[in-house]
Amino acid sequence: MKNEFLTRDECTAMRGIAILAIMLHNYCHFIGKIVQENEYQFFTSHNEGLWQVITHPDELLPVHLLSYFGHYGVPVFLFLSGFGLVMKYEVSPQPSPKGEGVQTLWRVGDFIRYHYLKLLRMLIVGFTIFIIVDMMTPGRFQYHWDHVIAQLLMYINVLPEPDKIIWPGIYWFFGLMIELYIVYRLLLYRQKNWVVIAMVIVCWLLQVCCDPDGDTLNRLRYNFIGGMLPFGAGILVGRSIDKIHFSMSRWLWACVTLLTSLLVFVMCFHFQSWLWIPLLIIIGTIALVKTMPQQLLRLCVWFGSISAAMFVAHPVARKIFITVAWRQDIYDGLILYVIATIALSWAVKKIIDQIPSPKL
Repeated sequence: MKNEFLTRDECTAMRGIAILAIMLHNYCHFIGKIVQENEYQFFTSHNEGLWQVITHPDELLPVHLLSYFGHYGVPVFLFLSGFGLVMKYEVSPQPSPKGEGVQTLWRVGDFIRYHYLKLLRMLIVGFTIFIIVDMMTPGRFQYHWDHVIAQLLMYINVLPEPDKIIWPGIYWFFGLMIELYIVYRLLLYRQKNWVVIAMVIVCWLLQVCCDPDGDTLNRLRYNFIGGMLPFGAGILVGRSIDKIHFSMSRWLWACVTLLTSLLVFVMCFHFQSWLWIPLLIIIGTIALVKTMPQQLLRLCVWFGSISAAMFVAHPVARKIFITVAWRQDIYDGLILYVIATIALSWAVKKIIDQIPSPKL
C-alpha cells in the first residue's frame, strides 16, 4: 500500500476508529431509555427518538449518538476487508496453481478453509471467555447446542431469528465475513468490475423490495446481502488504487469529514437514502484519518493493531460493567468498561497470538 491515497497506517487507523465506535455502541445501546439504532431494520420511532434528543439535548447526548451511530464501524471493517483481499490476492497475487479442473476447485476450498480458521482463532478465544463470564454473572443466556455449533461453524446468520439466537450479538459478524469470503472467491475474484457493481445493485434491490421494519429485511442484513455495498466498495477501490492520484490539504479533508457527517445525519431519516449511508461513512472515515494530527493518528493505529482482540473481548467487559449503567451511573460504568476492554483486549491478543496461524 505505497500509494499515498490510502497508506497502511491510515487503513489501520480506520480499523481503530471502527472498533472504538463498535465497542462504545455495544455498551450504550444496552442502557435503558437510550435511543436505539437502525442497523438491520429501519424504524421511524428510532429516528423520532434521535430527533428528540438532538432538539432537546441533555448530558446523555453523547451516549445517544454513540448508541444510534456507533454500529457504522461495521461497514468500515467490511470496506477494509474487501480492500485487503484485493491487495493480497489481486494486486500481489499468490502463486497460481498448476493445472485445471479438480485442482482449481481444491484451491477454492483451501481459500475458504484458510479464512475460516483465521476467523476461528479469534472467535474461539473470545467465545470461550464470554461463556464462562456469562455463566457466572446475572442474566445468563439460554444456550442451545445446535446454536453453539452454528456459531462456531459460522452459519448461524442464516438461521431464523438471528438476533435472538446469536449471543453475544456482535459475533454475527463472523458469519457475515465467511459468507463474504465465499462470495469473493466464487463470484468476484479477478472478475470484471461490472460484476462487483452488479452484485451491489442486486443486493440493494433485494433490500429495497422489503418492508423497512420487516423480518425479511432483518434476515437479509444479517447476511452478505446487507454487507455487499461496503465490501464491494473496498474491492473497487483496491482495484483502482493505482489510478487514484490526487492530494488535498488537511482543511479540505476536514471539510469532507464535516460534509459527510451532515449527509449521514440527513440520510438516516429516509429509508432509501439510509441504505446508502455506509458509503458516506467510509468516505468520512478516510477523510477523518487524513485530517488527524500525527499523535492522534498513531493512537488510532495502535487501537487498530489490537482491533481483532478488542472485537471479541469487549462483549465480555460489557457483560460485567453494564450493570453499573443499569444503576444509572452511566458514565461511571462507561469509563470502567473502556478501561477493562482495553486491558482485556491486550491479554486476549496475547492468547490469540499463541494459536498457530493457518497456512494457505
